[in-house]
Amino acid sequence: MIFSSVFFIFAFLPMVLLCYYGQHVLFKNRLRNLTLLVASYLFYLFGAPDFILFLAGSTLFDYAMGRFMDRFEGQKRLWLTLSIVVNLGLLAWFKYANFMVAQTAEHLVRAGIDLSGWENVALPVGISFFTFQKLSYTIDVYRGRCRSIANIIDFSMYVALFPQLVAGPIVRFRDIHDQIKKRVESWDHFYAGAVRFCWGLSKKVILADTCGRFADVIFGLPLGGLDTKTAWLGALAYTLQIYLDFSAYSDMAIGLGMLFGFRFLENFNRPYSAVSLTDFWRRWHISLSRWFRDYLYIPLGGSRKGASRTYLNLTLVFLLCGFWHGANWTFVAWGAYHGLFLVIERITGLRRISENRLQGIRRVLTLTVVVCGWVIFRCEDLGQAGIFFTAMFSLSAIEIPASLLHLMDLKNTVLMLCSATALILPSGTMDAEPQLEKRRLLATMAGIVLFMVLLPWCVAIISSGTQNPFIYYRF
Repeated sequence: MIFSSVFFIFAFLPMVLLCYYGQHVLFKNRLRNLTLLVASYLFYLFGAPDFILFLAGSTLFDYAMGRFMDRFEGQKRLWLTLSIVVNLGLLAWFKYANFMVAQTAEHLVRAGIDLSGWENVALPVGISFFTFQKLSYTIDVYRGRCRSIANIIDFSMYVALFPQLVAGPIVRFRDIHDQIKKRVESWDHFYAGAVRFCWGLSKKVILADTCGRFADVIFGLPLGGLDTKTAWLGALAYTLQIYLDFSAYSDMAIGLGMLFGFRFLENFNRPYSAVSLTDFWRRWHISLSRWFRDYLYIPLGGSRKGASRTYLNLTLVFLLCGFWHGANWTFVAWGAYHGLFLVIERITGLRRISENRLQGIRRVLTLTVVVCGWVIFRCEDLGQAGIFFTAMFSLSAIEIPASLLHLMDLKNTVLMLCSATALILPSGTMDAEPQLEKRRLLATMAGIVLFMVLLPWCVAIISSGTQNPFIYYRF
């Protein structure tokens, strides 16, 4: 089940809200976490019924590891090690088994190993996200930053909470621990959440999917169908699509959380206004960046053990960040690419330059580096990426393909230009509370536009069956 579907918007979500606030009246919130747990498992059941027991079993395992760490403190390292090994082992099997078999098939056959009976391993939806959430829990319990949670319903709800189950943001246990028991629902919070959800839905269905249609056509062109202008249009279209698509999902997840009293941390902060790659990673997929920083980069030594060790740590973290996204050499190359530029920024001292100095030039250079990185990320293989870069930087010109000309009507052109504003937004500070909660007049006006104009437009598009799935569902 996806958020941008008629069934979710007009059937599943209203029913969950009715049950959630109905138990508030009947049972004084004693069953609110159980209600969300049941709803979350139903949500997952619609999308991945074959893995519902896997989700439940892995949740029970990490619940036990947390309880054991509190009960048997002398053996905490053992329980943490078990949690890390089992979680990463399962993640590696489901995400990378097919990749490893494909890479070694020729050698295995030469060694006499018959692969004719090998069946592709299916990927559980959302495994990358809920695995990292569970690991954040066991690691924080081990470090003493929080105590294990005694109520298994509360813990299971934290792992499976449907607003962020499938594609994040990655909600660390210590960031949401108090809200599991003590959150407060209010009408203002509910309204702000509804506005945030509708804004994310509009961003996804109207803008991101339009950019996606351009990107899909251009990246699907035959080898001789690319020239400089077409390649750059495809690169920019995908740059806009992946930001608008993923930030839209985060907006919708944050908005849905607000409907039930939760306050998730923001996941994006105008990343294309960054003035360096370091700044970009402070603004892009913030929950993932913080996870790798807190649970991998800092434990490896961070920047505390000299320059050479810092460069090694950065490179390793971004190689793993790339591999986390999927089993393909393009993702590894993308991670190495970002790691390389982050190391260059440290070696040259560029990351220490004041943010306001040469801001325009630095924004253009940073955006160019990011766009080229997204080309690697989007291509099917490194060979296609090489062809794409050749077209981008060779100053070639051929006739625009008919499949692309077909997209270039007035509506799509206007929507692409609207999407492109994401590239020129000024850098902003991330407020602790959404602006829509603070400015009631703005919230009212935004609500009128969203609910009366954009929401019906989105529903019409969704009903036509022309929208694309969220990009990060594949990870």
